[in-house]
Amino acid sequence: MKRPRMLGMVLAGGRGERLFPLTRDRSKPSVSFGGKYRIIDFVLSNFINSGIYSIYVVVQYKSQSLIEHLRAAWRLGGRIKHQFITIAPPQMRRGEVWYRGTADAVYQNLHVIRNFDPELVVVFGADHIYRMDIAQMMDYHREREADVTVAAIPVPIESAHRFGVIKVNKEGRIIGFLEKPKAPPPMPGNPKFAYASMGNYLFNRDILMEALSHDAKRHSEHDFGRTIIPELFPEGRVFAYDFSQNEIPGLKKYEERGYWRDVGSIQAYYDAHMDLLGEHPRFDLNNLEWPILSDAVNAPAARLMGGEVVDSFIGEGSIIRGAKVKRSIIGRGVVLEAGAEVEESILFDFCEVGSGCRIKRSIIDRFNLIKPGEEIGYDPERDKQRFTVNNKGVVTIPRAPTRFFY
Repeated sequence: MKRPRMLGMVLAGGRGERLFPLTRDRSKPSVSFGGKYRIIDFVLSNFINSGIYSIYVVVQYKSQSLIEHLRAAWRLGGRIKHQFITIAPPQMRRGEVWYRGTADAVYQNLHVIRNFDPELVVVFGADHIYRMDIAQMMDYHREREADVTVAAIPVPIESAHRFGVIKVNKEGRIIGFLEKPKAPPPMPGNPKFAYASMGNYLFNRDILMEALSHDAKRHSEHDFGRTIIPELFPEGRVFAYDFSQNEIPGLKKYEERGYWRDVGSIQAYYDAHMDLLGEHPRFDLNNLEWPILSDAVNAPAARLMGGEVVDSFIGEGSIIRGAKVKRSIIGRGVVLEAGAEVEESILFDFCEVGSGCRIKRSIIDRFNLIKPGEEIGYDPERDKQRFTVNNKGVVTIPRAPTRFFY
């Protein structure tokens, strides 16, 4: 079967309010993850690994950090015109308005879809940690002669009320779409699970353009999940694609099949980092057959000058001078002085931790200087007076002010 002409639209304009203070100076997709990546790198890697090379990244809030990252990390070259990753900020072509929702963000860029003239438009969010071969979703879409296909992930029925839930028939065709229902409908043949929408969509071009043009003429939330999909499935051929069936090359036997995390809160973000650790991590970043791509850094390998490192990631250019690191993610260019202890924590790039410091269950953003002897994560009441502390005791320290804005 000949591969159709495909255009990717990555929705990367979210405020990420529940990730504050990590989103104080940047949008959610630009937040660091896993020591060397940004959250947006996961969806872009899925696009590139799936053979989708024509991509618009739709940005809005505090987007400069994200723009700088894309400029540095995601240059595809310029020789082949249909291979590009390009920013699409609000252009106000249809009035003095910002993007008013996910659907409106694509609607305001209909001209780029029309000019590119694809057969299929792949509309994905930029806020999640996962691997996905989108070509398999495309094959599913074409085999069923679908108008729209929605990526869906099975979730336990008792927790499905937190998601947009999809009701399907035995053929996988969507017959209901419920936003955070009190009584979620189960999957066919599996009453213990329900289908949750991942916010990832595959559209036939004409269907998408017609639906968005109609939606723009009325008062609505202008949202794919709340307005577009619920109005398409009663008449159109709208199917759910079971993400748990997606086959990823190089996946280890011990990894969680169908791993997908919405890292929209500090706790979810922290927990997803802990999933990277251990002898058998739930999500193993070491997969050369389906790599997560990001910017190349001209820095030497990390240096361990005494001390102890257990079950941790240590970024390029970092120096550990007699410190102890346990179950932690250490970014690039980090310096840990003698006697410092870092446990179950996430340190962003270019932090410096003084001698004798003790840090536990903390997230420390870029460029912070932790003074010698400081203790963070051991006294919640004291930490609350200085930093942000969630209800599970995870401490978050925002990026230190520097001349670097990203």
